[in-house]
Amino acid sequence: MSEAMANTGSRHYTDLQSAARFPIKLPVAVKSLGGESHTETTNISANGVLFQLDSEMPVGSPVNFTISLPGGVLGSKADVQIDCRGRVARNFEDEGRRGVAVVIDEYRFERG
Repeated sequence: MSEAMANTGSRHYTDLQSAARFPIKLPVAVKSLGGESHTETTNISANGVLFQLDSEMPVGSPVNFTISLPGGVLGSKADVQIDCRGRVARNFEDEGRRGVAVVIDEYRFERG
């Protein structure tokens, strides 16, 4: 990898980390090349989401996931689903589980 590409990638990752993170725990269904899992978010930012899984997801791999927002919290009669497409930006081990940070590339809101 060229130095210019490495610097661009590092800068992009730093930009992702600099977004304000909100420690919100919401149900999330994750679909990746390794299958489907259900977990909850650890935190959410304008750029992405962090959650924990039991399986490894390689950096750069594509991931689809749906975050469930409870209607009662939103003042809505129905729950709202956010269908997201993204890619793994980083992963790490934390107490026997894999922490996975995902960049959100596309999202769509749907009422349940």
